[in-house]
Amino acid sequence: MKKPFLSLLRSLTLGGAMAASLAACAEQIVVGQVAPLSGLESNQSRAYSTGIQLALNRANTAGGVNGHTLSLVRKNDGGRPADTVAATRQLLGESHPLVLAGYFGDRNVGDLASSGLLEKEKIALVGYRINEIAAEAPLLYNVRATLRDEINKIVEHLATVGITRLGLFYQDGPGAQALNAAMQEAVSKKGVQLTVKGAYEPGTAKVNSTVIAAFLTASPQAIIMASSSPASAAFIEKYRMEGGAAQLFAHSGTDVEQISQRLGEEQMKGVAIAQVVPNPYKVSGRLSKEFSDLAAKTPGLEVPVSYAMMEGYIAGSVIVEAARRMGAKVSRERFVSALESIDSLDLGGYKVGFRPDRASGSKFVELSIITAAGRIRQ
Repeated sequence: MKKPFLSLLRSLTLGGAMAASLAACAEQIVVGQVAPLSGLESNQSRAYSTGIQLALNRANTAGGVNGHTLSLVRKNDGGRPADTVAATRQLLGESHPLVLAGYFGDRNVGDLASSGLLEKEKIALVGYRINEIAAEAPLLYNVRATLRDEINKIVEHLATVGITRLGLFYQDGPGAQALNAAMQEAVSKKGVQLTVKGAYEPGTAKVNSTVIAAFLTASPQAIIMASSSPASAAFIEKYRMEGGAAQLFAHSGTDVEQISQRLGEEQMKGVAIAQVVPNPYKVSGRLSKEFSDLAAKTPGLEVPVSYAMMEGYIAGSVIVEAARRMGAKVSRERFVSALESIDSLDLGGYKVGFRPDRASGSKFVELSIITAAGRIRQ
């Protein structure tokens, strides 16, 4: 009787030692976000981080990833590019994140990329929102389609329904040249015309009266707005007040809630918006059901469910998958290698994949109509 007992004792001892060893090796994987948690874009960035947190919570509830738990640490840059880089340096020094995620703003992301900080720290940024067509940069990975993809989808739709005279409203910043080139290429391919263009000053929402006059004179059938939420709201308001009747198409970065709070029902009527993630309000596949169930079961969400929250959830899910592929040994270099091994990850009706020549992980774009009450109607 002693031998079986001793054998069992040895097994229990060995099992306990292995468990203790695994526990000793377990780490907390930190995801870092620097974003405008206050100000005009705060709802969007907070929704994005809430989505990331939902994905991390889901992984932690299932036992973590390779024995490790995941957490999100945030810092507020107030939308100021200089503060984005400074806050990122501070976050890196204090919290030692494995990966960054959920950044917002053309100059914010651009200044971070050009600072060389990502390369110096060998850390990836997974998931960000900009309103321009920017050149790809090392260690920047997105989980959404590009603005070029959105423009192509909108122009293709308009050409299909017989709308041939288009206008473009955009931010006159460093990305303006690439945006205009993409727009011209899209209309040329579909045999339609770009009859008028109008820009606004970078970092503002000032819509000049001469810009509105130009659109009214040219009388395009549809206008594409590659602009921030405040600038889009200001343009819609002034254009409609002056009698402008063109169909209006906003890009995916537009905050529907923000513009609907400013505009009246008549001004909102018929405005369309490009979406680069599945509808978070409608269960249409495994991803949307998973997201909806998690959101419904999570008490006290910081902000209401939105497209930005769905996008954050996708970014968080990609981070979890890369962490799983990284294995038990945690390092930023191993995480980047794991991330780049994701060729075609099906999250349940939404595929993400990266290649050496493509750091934008998706081509998904669909168009939605905003109702007069400021709600999304697919």
